[in-house]
Amino acid sequence: MLAVFAKSLSSHDPLSGLEVGERPEPSVTDGWTTIEVRAASLNHHDLWSLRGVGLREDALPMILGCDAAGVDEKGNEVVVHSVVPSEDWRGDETLDPKRSILSERHMGTFAERVTVPRRNLVPKPRELSFAEAACLPTAWLTAYRMLFTRACLQPGATVLVQGAGGGVATALIVLARAAGARVWATSRSEDKRERALGLGADAVFEPGARLPERVDVVAETVGAATWEHSLKALKPGGTLVISGATSGDAPPASLTRIFFLQLSVIGSTMGTREELDRLVRLCVERDVRPVIESEVPLADAREAFATLAAGDVFGKLVLTR
Repeated sequence: MLAVFAKSLSSHDPLSGLEVGERPEPSVTDGWTTIEVRAASLNHHDLWSLRGVGLREDALPMILGCDAAGVDEKGNEVVVHSVVPSEDWRGDETLDPKRSILSERHMGTFAERVTVPRRNLVPKPRELSFAEAACLPTAWLTAYRMLFTRACLQPGATVLVQGAGGGVATALIVLARAAGARVWATSRSEDKRERALGLGADAVFEPGARLPERVDVVAETVGAATWEHSLKALKPGGTLVISGATSGDAPPASLTRIFFLQLSVIGSTMGTREELDRLVRLCVERDVRPVIESEVPLADAREAFATLAAGDVFGKLVLTR
């Protein structure tokens, strides 16, 4: 079957190890099932995998990809939840210290077919296309958990989204707006700031800009480059929720500001199958749709990877069949 896989790893030239070609059909173990993949979306995790972060040399060749939507063995349209917990784990999958996600220990979704645990399947409603549904399990689920599970965002609150443009950031803007929050966003790119307004952001700013007032919640995925601004943007008692650090993970702690203003700094990682199910329903019931930069045939995956690596993306890149 046709697949996109990591043949080798390189921290300085990740695309050098990317291959598009034939791979063996997946084998099915007890409790797992085979999905015919109709669409799968890219994440920065796929680039990190090619750099050797979370993916070991002894696991190569590894089919990449976390997210997918497709058809199961019974003909049902489904969305794949990518977090794979331990066999005996009960409760929130993201808290399992032995958890993994597809493309780390188990073959990923950038293929014509993928095997996944049956418990990882969520019904895909007919209102969502396969491409739209494939955007939800990682970036959009991460945003959902950040806003509603971890930050407990309330209607009418003001949320600042740092670094508008990527898959998580665009999801944060759309979901916060759908929940009745006032949404502000930052970006270095004037074009991305304008596009954030088009998604429903109430105001946009350059990174580090002085804001009209302090906010209730800051959604942070950038890290060191925006950390100080994120803390200064919060009103007393406000919440900073972080799910990534693309610019580095060693910013000044600003401990005095945190304790004196009683700020909450909360980590957030991925999301549960139950949260994915709720996110899918939210998209249908509130007519919310993922932002898709482009859809690319699976055979042309290298083009999509190069676009993601260049950083010139607003929303999600989707591989389709």
